[in-house]
Amino acid sequence: MSDAPKLGPDAPTPPHAAELPIEGFQGTPEEVERQWFEQVYKGRGDSMPQLTVRAVVMGSILGGVLSLTNLYIGLKAGWGFGVAITACILSYAIHTTLHGIGLARTRMTILENNCMQSTASAAGYSTGGTLVSAFAAYILLNGQALGFGLTLAWVFFLAVLGVTMAVPMKRQMINIEQLRFPSGIAAAETLQALHSHGDKGLRAAQALGVAGLIAAADKFWAEGLTTLNQHWEKFTSGALLARLQEGLLGSAYPLWAGRTTVFSWDFIFVAAGALTGLRVCVSMFVAGTLCWGVFVPVLQARGLVSEAGGFRDLVQWTLWGGTACMVSSGILAFLLQWKTTVRAFRSLGRIFSPRSASAADELETIETPFSWFAAGQLVSLVALSWLAHVSFAMPVWQSVLAVALSFLLAVVACRVTGETDTTPVGAMGKVTQLTFGALSPGNVNVNLMAANITAGAATSSADLLTDLKSGYLLGAHPRKQFLAQFSGIFIGTWVTVTAFTLLVKTPDSLGGDQFPAPAAQTWAAVARAMSEGLAVLQPVKKWSIAIGAAVGVVLTVLPKLFPRQTKYLPSAAAFGLAWVFHWYYSLLFLIGALIGWGVQAAAPKVAKEFTFPVASGIIAGGSLMGVLLVFVQVLRDQLGR
Repeated sequence: MSDAPKLGPDAPTPPHAAELPIEGFQGTPEEVERQWFEQVYKGRGDSMPQLTVRAVVMGSILGGVLSLTNLYIGLKAGWGFGVAITACILSYAIHTTLHGIGLARTRMTILENNCMQSTASAAGYSTGGTLVSAFAAYILLNGQALGFGLTLAWVFFLAVLGVTMAVPMKRQMINIEQLRFPSGIAAAETLQALHSHGDKGLRAAQALGVAGLIAAADKFWAEGLTTLNQHWEKFTSGALLARLQEGLLGSAYPLWAGRTTVFSWDFIFVAAGALTGLRVCVSMFVAGTLCWGVFVPVLQARGLVSEAGGFRDLVQWTLWGGTACMVSSGILAFLLQWKTTVRAFRSLGRIFSPRSASAADELETIETPFSWFAAGQLVSLVALSWLAHVSFAMPVWQSVLAVALSFLLAVVACRVTGETDTTPVGAMGKVTQLTFGALSPGNVNVNLMAANITAGAATSSADLLTDLKSGYLLGAHPRKQFLAQFSGIFIGTWVTVTAFTLLVKTPDSLGGDQFPAPAAQTWAAVARAMSEGLAVLQPVKKWSIAIGAAVGVVLTVLPKLFPRQTKYLPSAAAFGLAWVFHWYYSLLFLIGALIGWGVQAAAPKVAKEFTFPVASGIIAGGSLMGVLLVFVQVLRDQLGR
């Protein structure tokens, strides 16, 4: 029998059966809030379990595990994926199974699952991005990592800063202006579909699980055999592919392999391509071919770099053009959204303005209190200022400025995310790097970590608001959902920092074939340029910067001039990124995008139901196996000493 409550004729419609209020409400701010309270929240958020122990525990476990996937793929390709929908599918399947075998008395409600995905999202996404960018860049620049305790404290208080920073923005951007936050809508629709159609949810979970197991086995074949026994290396998929290509290319194979212009299989990036889409992946492939198939051979022909050099040597030449393209496009895109920026700053007064008594009352008891925002900002400011001063001799006033700048830019970033579903993290960080390049010239670490504060806060804030949008549509209790997300940063910080410390044991771990760390390469290049100046660079690198910046500008302006042709125009971010990682990654992304496009064209219903679960399962399974194999190797090295 179902444990769903029996509903009388006057009972409210349960969230899994109600139509989501995606189009929002009309009227004055007070009327809009009252309509949501009466029509969406009442009978749901005030009567259904939400912030339960099992929801937080499940979210923490899933978020902690999924944080490893983002950490791994971030070090590999500078990419990150939201974990909320994946966590929703897994949580639903796990609790349904536990209920079916009698280990759980009741099924998890839709609003419990909503709190769970907020916890998982905080743990799996909001804490790891700064490690694969700023902290990895610090290692590249300094030849050593920050201490474990310092890294742990920095990442934690940065997450607190970002999570609490979103508190005053939520009511204005979600309640009043009702910005869309498309990923939040997608998560709400996923939850509603899972709880409305149980069979569909279980099929998605099964597809995710099977795909994950296949990807894990594939990763073990590629890297696990040598972990068990070095003599088995010749049986790995990579060795077999290498021998096949060596037979085809003959003596030229080492040269092509050094340029990364060979075929190397990694299931993770095929799945990532299916999720990313054809426009971005074609842009990567074209740019990667120009870089590694044209630019690098020219450098080698002119004797600027050795033909024996591998990726680690070559990327020191290619990253300048790619970084310039990403930086110029990011900042220009930010400037072109000046109307959004103006709206963001205009809303600052409304964000902090007191509400009228008619809108307050019951609403004030469920919204996150402003005092929580003030406490979180104050504690984070004091902690980060002290850490920055002790670690980098950063004056306190500069730390205060970095946090203040973070809030202003986070307001803009959250609005951009709400309107476009894209968080301009790169642009936020680069604006701060340029600012501190002028305020603290020559201090590469201050430049890097000040930008880290801005980018980290913007990411966490936008992520929280995206989750809160899901809860808003489903009728969740905002304060309880905030607490769920706040709970997630504890496990997320511990897992990601511990894993990062084990994965990146030495500076040699970064910038090579195992972990190219393209995001870190980009951050380090900008910090180095701000510190040393462009005059010390070789002419080829200066020309690369100039041409890359120009390409970034052109590719950013073209969609504005030809909006109807946007889907056919190259992506500036993807174009630049391809110059910072291996060519065969761009090929794998393209293969995945073509498969996704083909399935969508041939069987739209199948694509809609299975593309995301299958791709997410492959990324999770392959990444977790990859992390596990690195951990095993580290343990063997420790025991062998």
